[in-house]
Amino acid sequence: MKTVKLVALAKTIRSKNAGTDKITFDIIFREKENYEIVKASRCLTKETVAKLYGIDEERICDFVEYDPAYAIKFTIYRTVPSGSPGEGDVFGCQQYPPLLDIEVPIN
Repeated sequence: MKTVKLVALAKTIRSKNAGTDKITFDIIFREKENYEIVKASRCLTKETVAKLYGIDEERICDFVEYDPAYAIKFTIYRTVPSGSPGEGDVFGCQQYPPLLDIEVPIN
């Protein structure tokens, strides 16, 4: 089966703060076809995200496939609040790279 990396299909892959206790992730597609390919592949689910980030599923407080915007969005609880001593990403903007290399099966 042929695969393509998620980064080749998505227009935007990003992470950012969602308040002091959460980080939200957005995967946005320019074309409906690419969005539907990724959605149908089930390579991005609450379960796959938890495995990718090595976290319990309970840390994922939201997971949404939003058809009108061709977007997949999920939000995770931080282990410590943004800006806490020892916390390494105050803005939550450095958490998205593991998503870039997700292999999406295509026909």
